[in-house]
Amino acid sequence: MISVGEACARILDGLRPTPAETVSLAEAAGRTTAAPVFARLTQPPADVSAMDGYALRAGDGAEGAVLSVIGSAPAGHPFAGSLGPGEALRIFTGSIIPDGADAILLQEDAEARDGRVVVRETVTAGRHIRRAGQDFRAGEEVIPAGRRLTARDIGLAAAANHPWLAVHRRPRVLLLATGDEIALPGEPIPPGGIVSSNAHALAALVRAAGGAPCILPVAADHPSAFAAVAEAAKGADMLVTTGGASVGEHDLVQSALGERGLAVDFWKIAMRPGKPLMHGRLGEVPVLGLPGNPVSTLVCAVLFLTPALARLCGRPDEAPATIPARLGAPVAANDHRADFLRGTLAADDAGGLVATAFPRQDSAMLRLLARADALILRPPHAPALPEGASVQVIRLDLLGV
Repeated sequence: MISVGEACARILDGLRPTPAETVSLAEAAGRTTAAPVFARLTQPPADVSAMDGYALRAGDGAEGAVLSVIGSAPAGHPFAGSLGPGEALRIFTGSIIPDGADAILLQEDAEARDGRVVVRETVTAGRHIRRAGQDFRAGEEVIPAGRRLTARDIGLAAAANHPWLAVHRRPRVLLLATGDEIALPGEPIPPGGIVSSNAHALAALVRAAGGAPCILPVAADHPSAFAAVAEAAKGADMLVTTGGASVGEHDLVQSALGERGLAVDFWKIAMRPGKPLMHGRLGEVPVLGLPGNPVSTLVCAVLFLTPALARLCGRPDEAPATIPARLGAPVAANDHRADFLRGTLAADDAGGLVATAFPRQDSAMLRLLARADALILRPPHAPALPEGASVQVIRLDLLGV
């Protein structure tokens, strides 16, 4: 068996980002930039007012001064002339500051009188003026390559005048559940069978990570069922199987796909849940064989599939981030395998996190996993810890799982 860290490194070693494609700005949210985004204009393009009021010379803006209002310049309608001594121009938020003006008299600090304005509070030069290029200038990088685009990034790209963006293609991930006992939701359940939750849970995880999942028909426990799988995998960016990855009599992923070119890298990891995890390549397609128990499937997907998808999408492929927490209940000593306990998180009076592991950690209990807020990390050979001890946790909600 190999460690979790070594397994993750070996899975990532052969992965490369998908090619770039150009998509409309409306379709770019959640995608990862394949190239830096440079501003195509300067923002703001000129000095503009940050408030409604009057543009004037600071030297004319002493309290009690009376100025002649020579016109109005709403946003989008710049004043054609220049401002002279003793003059003011009615302007609004976003209006371009006219030549000759260097200060803004706020609307609430002004009193309009028959074509004139009385200054009720002394102005300060430069205050309430947004300078040209204050946000960005033409040619500046505004979004780096390798960034997953948020709504904020989309707004920034639009402001920088980009209707299209170069992003990495969504990785195509094939999802295969295996086993005679498996039926997909809504299908007839065979005698002694169960409904498969793995494929749909993984599809949701793949979408949340930026990939494009495709659920294949369930593969029965017969070598011939895998012939179509090998054919379907051609052109995919990754094949993910659940169940059958070990070497038992009915575990056919390795043997059946091995006859069709699967080269296995490893298939045992020193972790709980999820010891029988397999990694290899089917021709040019990386293969990740996850355990069949639903909790094991999703825990392993968090640890290994999410960083793999990040790399395929062109993002940094670091392992899921861990954060500190205090134990809400004692935990027992650990054996030679890394353990990932499912549990809840709560805030303490000081604003810290309290992590409490569920009393039962059965790898088939999906309901508990659905209630879990986090995975509590227990390194190999970790000693027993009392309530209040410090641990590291992976927050599942931050991963969209």
